[in-house]
Amino acid sequence: MMRFISLFLFSFLAVSSLAAQRVSFVWPAPETPLREGVPATEILQHAGSGDPKSGGFGGVRSGGKQFHEGIDIKPRNRDRAGNPTDRAVAAMDGVVRHISAVAGKSSYGRYVVLEHTEVSPAVYTLYAHLAQITPGLRVGNRIQAGEPVGTIGRSAGGYVIPKERAHLHFEIGLMMTRDFQRWYDSRKFGSRNEHNIWNGMNLMGVDALDFYMQWRAGHVANFEEYFRRLPPAVALRISTRRVPDFVTRYPALLTKPLPDAVGGWEIQFDWTGLPFAWTPLTPMQVLDMKLKPDQPVIVRANEPLIRRERSKTLATKKQGDWVIGSDLKTVLQQLFAIP
Repeated sequence: MMRFISLFLFSFLAVSSLAAQRVSFVWPAPETPLREGVPATEILQHAGSGDPKSGGFGGVRSGGKQFHEGIDIKPRNRDRAGNPTDRAVAAMDGVVRHISAVAGKSSYGRYVVLEHTEVSPAVYTLYAHLAQITPGLRVGNRIQAGEPVGTIGRSAGGYVIPKERAHLHFEIGLMMTRDFQRWYDSRKFGSRNEHNIWNGMNLMGVDALDFYMQWRAGHVANFEEYFRRLPPAVALRISTRRVPDFVTRYPALLTKPLPDAVGGWEIQFDWTGLPFAWTPLTPMQVLDMKLKPDQPVIVRANEPLIRRERSKTLATKKQGDWVIGSDLKTVLQQLFAIP
């Protein structure tokens, strides 16, 4: 255990040294929100309503009740038949982690996932609804920012995207657990998991357009700073000796180094359920707090934010007390393997 803590402390200090560095970032499509005076929504492809905001991130559809994990970027150029000719390109240097070349195997259609191991935390980016994946692209390949991953299109599984609404679905986010198959099997979906840990149900995004605009304006230099600025919707505590692999993969999200022995956690979640700030608790702190093993307790809740964002259910009130909602329960099941 001490060896694990020592290695983890080294990782914590190493990622902390990256915090002040400005990441290099390339917009993943030709139609960029760079031109002065042009609203960012002009780059977004609407989802059928005619409102560009429906191509944005969050609860932007069905009157705010339907959640959209990424952003949908319009193509700029089309051929005579009306099909996009633009290439989707890697937003940062990274490693190809997943390629789904068969459109019918996912609602994403054809998609590619990159992991960006040289930034902190090591976010993924996802490029979906591709008409074609770049020939020769293979899992494990290193890719440079600006290199093409595929051609923007309208591929999808289980539904049809009209030609005029072809777009690049783009995500930036974090992967919940390497033990995703256990959670997937426990849910008894009745279908095979075709995408291993890079299944969309194991990926949680942030607002890619918001990150880009804040980064471009100089408000944040990197992802660590961006995550630190997220407004918390819920904070909870849990008594457990488990150190989720989420924490070991993203040590930049720790608020302080791990103690010699972990007795539990206080975790802050943004309104989507993304666990963006982790504070380890010692066994003595857990005893003082009278926490019961594997029984998470909400200690703070941002009621206006929770009520405003209707596409996610993180917490609900029962008899005046906050209880864990369905979406937050799913995240906790993935992170801690609790029922």
